[in-house]
Amino acid sequence: MVAAVAVLTALAAVGRYAHGISHPVAFVLAALALAGLAWVVGFCTEQVGERFGPAATGTLQSTVGNLPEFFVVLFALQARDTIVAETAILGSILVNALLVLGIVLVVGALRAPDGIMRFSPRLPNDTATLTLAASFLIVLVGVVNFSHSSAAQHTRTISIVGAVVLLCVYATWLPRYLRDGAGSAAERQRTPPRVALRTSVTLLIVAGVASAFVSDWFVTALEPTIHAAHISQAFAGIVIVAIAGNAVENFAGIYLAVKGRSDLAISVVKTSVAQLVAFLYPVLVLVSLLTAGSLTFALAPVYVGALLVTAILVWQITGDGEATPFEGAALIAMYLIVAVIAAFQS
Repeated sequence: MVAAVAVLTALAAVGRYAHGISHPVAFVLAALALAGLAWVVGFCTEQVGERFGPAATGTLQSTVGNLPEFFVVLFALQARDTIVAETAILGSILVNALLVLGIVLVVGALRAPDGIMRFSPRLPNDTATLTLAASFLIVLVGVVNFSHSSAAQHTRTISIVGAVVLLCVYATWLPRYLRDGAGSAAERQRTPPRVALRTSVTLLIVAGVASAFVSDWFVTALEPTIHAAHISQAFAGIVIVAIAGNAVENFAGIYLAVKGRSDLAISVVKTSVAQLVAFLYPVLVLVSLLTAGSLTFALAPVYVGALLVTAILVWQITGDGEATPFEGAALIAMYLIVAVIAAFQS
């Protein structure tokens, strides 16, 4: 599989630099390479994390797995594609919290003998708190902008302060989660690592560096492809970029649910949501101070509403530590609705 990803990456490089290759073809090759590299990152972090338990595995996999998304948004900001950058980070949150989590719940519940997927409610509740905290900031910024108050002139400053505050909240939560969620020895030893630690770390570094280059190629081909395919920038960010950039969580969470590892599957997906809303988004707001484009917490009203309802819905469904196929299907349906709206959003 690693060899196949290397071939895809090489083809993506050809698509970027060779003459005579259309932008849509180059975009598809870059998207496939990005998804492949995300799989390598996910596999390697799982092998490293298997030595430390569900909490550390989920955190490590989500942290490194979000590298492609970080680079995609970064290069989009540098190219002044602010809409793509905003919708890409928002789309990543919605993809993980609605689509991927929904599929994980459906698969996990169907695999359970009684049709109910069970997991520790601690992480879902913590994730809901972090998402609601970020939603609180985004809603307030939205109200300030829509009301045209004097504070609207300081949206960027408010976003910078908000980003720092969210990072402080995340830093307060993470150590306790890692300490309290280490998992039992039985859970840690359920699946012994299949790859040596040195090999996993080496592949992880190589894939992480390669994802930076492929993300640049991906963004370069994105804008011409959007125009050629006659799709909106919002749809590209909410659906295409978000799914390609979050292939780690897409693959790993569902795969673990199929294997019946409910706590680890939930840990991978929900930790990714927590990191996106309370770590990656704030970090990108601060990093955007150094790029050509500017990223703030000011979003279109429809996305402000979508994020707030998502936080409440995810908390309501997963807060009790149990889920049925019906509840997973409801999350998937909500994502499809957002995707349809994004398709018609200018």
